[in-house]
Amino acid sequence: MLSSYDKEPFIAIRGWEDEAWHGYEAIGGELSAAIERLGKRKTVVVLECYPGVRQEEVIAGFRRANHSLTVVKAEEAALTPDAVDNIVERYLTDDRVFGYTAPFRIEEFYDSERISSLRSRIDGLEEGIVLVIGFGASLIARGDLFIYADLARWEIQQRYRARELGNWRAGRQEDDILRLYKRGFFFEWRMADRLKKKRLGEIDYYLDTNAQDSPKMVTRQALFEGLAQAASRPFRLVPYFDPGVWGGTWLEKHIDLPKREHPYAWGFDGVPEENSLYFQYGSTLVELPAINLVIFQSIRLLGEKVYARFGAEFPIRFDFLDTIGGQPLSLQVHPTTEYIREHFGMTYTQDESYYILDASPGAQVYLGLQEGISSKEMLEDLRKAQAGGYTFPAEKYVNSFPAAKHDHFLIPAGTVHCSAAGCMVLEISATPYIFTFKLWDWDRLGLDGKPRPVHLEHGEQVIRWDRTTPWIESECVNNIESIGEGKGWQEERTGLHELEFIETRRHRFSEPVLHTQNGSVHMLNLIEGEEATIESPDGSFEPFVVHYAETFIVPASIASYTIRPSGPSVGKTLATIKAYVRA
Repeated sequence: MLSSYDKEPFIAIRGWEDEAWHGYEAIGGELSAAIERLGKRKTVVVLECYPGVRQEEVIAGFRRANHSLTVVKAEEAALTPDAVDNIVERYLTDDRVFGYTAPFRIEEFYDSERISSLRSRIDGLEEGIVLVIGFGASLIARGDLFIYADLARWEIQQRYRARELGNWRAGRQEDDILRLYKRGFFFEWRMADRLKKKRLGEIDYYLDTNAQDSPKMVTRQALFEGLAQAASRPFRLVPYFDPGVWGGTWLEKHIDLPKREHPYAWGFDGVPEENSLYFQYGSTLVELPAINLVIFQSIRLLGEKVYARFGAEFPIRFDFLDTIGGQPLSLQVHPTTEYIREHFGMTYTQDESYYILDASPGAQVYLGLQEGISSKEMLEDLRKAQAGGYTFPAEKYVNSFPAAKHDHFLIPAGTVHCSAAGCMVLEISATPYIFTFKLWDWDRLGLDGKPRPVHLEHGEQVIRWDRTTPWIESECVNNIESIGEGKGWQEERTGLHELEFIETRRHRFSEPVLHTQNGSVHMLNLIEGEEATIESPDGSFEPFVVHYAETFIVPASIASYTIRPSGPSVGKTLATIKAYVRA
């Protein structure tokens, strides 16, 4: 049976269908008309780029509409790669994975004399069309037309992997994907997002450059109206799936994914910092990073209280970890809030939980430490295992618990844990997901043939040695509380732990269930049943259909909504898991 899971969900943007264009020919025609309306002998077009945009492709595409185009590359005025490296070096560190969140703004990486030289070159032209392009182009000129070229972080990562793209202004280009990603995560993307916050409201057009040779463009008004409409209705992010050394078979089977050389390990369909959104303007499908919605519709999306606490960050994450037919995750621990703030510049940490969406017979979860163990002996054994030639005896030190469908394991930061083979995990966690300290990786290599990074030097600093069997059993394993029930519905609190800021509620229902706003964005997944429909009691948004295992977001701007069985699920009992930020 084919999966009903929608791998390409989109938001239909109403009323702006005539302000979207697809392809360089159509885009060139619109820009030519806009230039003609300006009626100037010389028109300066500024095209600000997110790092990773294929600038040469864009230049070639624009030249099809105007062969006499004069191109000024903004990054000619940037600091040399060696100078950039010297400035950011201390924030990137020597580690393959971890750095420190860099505070820079793009202005710090441009040379004032070189900027003046480029401006003189532009001023010296008396007629024609001048295209100023690059990451930092808006520092060179304000322009007569202002365009922002964007792309999703997942697409950037794909370009890293294809060796098509290196890091911005890096003196020594890396071959190591982890190091490429690290520089993007800690430096480039933070700086680019700061510039985006400052500039996007000033643009005339927004350019989607995710698909090669297939750009889409919308006006600023159409873009921001799309963001406003998205923040007023339930929606889904565009999911993506990635292979891993421990990957299983569940995702491929249940989500109908194409076969890969290596099995799928991860599924990301609820991570706004990484996922994208599809906006459908008539026949034009525009892809944009979901972080744009978080930045420019913060309060309506997140809620006033959540925004006041976290700023323009989406603090909840849902993702899939598939070990059914695969291998265990690495034995790991996440940093405490104090540690992640001091060592990595992050304001909160990765508290998390494992909701078991499905499980094979005999599946287990490793969680917390055995009572009475010696921390010194455990660390000595971990170091021996890291040195090689020795297998760490995990069962000697770490609890293992049977895992069955719909179990919920709570994992506050500092708790040693991992899923064993046989689990399909819906991971519900706080967002700083890159900060996993691997303690041991079961004597295996990564897909690149290299040992996966182990961070015992960090891990040993944050392990909570007091989280042993009695505490784990009473606090973290199926700590489920009935909240209420009525005709055709039941609500349960399944977590998270009181040390974590996320609340999770499970609803089982065969009749419509009313959900009301409580000051926070809601993130949900249909964990049981084929299909459900989300509706507005007052008709403020169109009915929204979701399918099994799909994650969806209900913005805080929605006062209330109902979820009911629909389609093939009518008359059956369904279940959702809902997460939100506690007041």
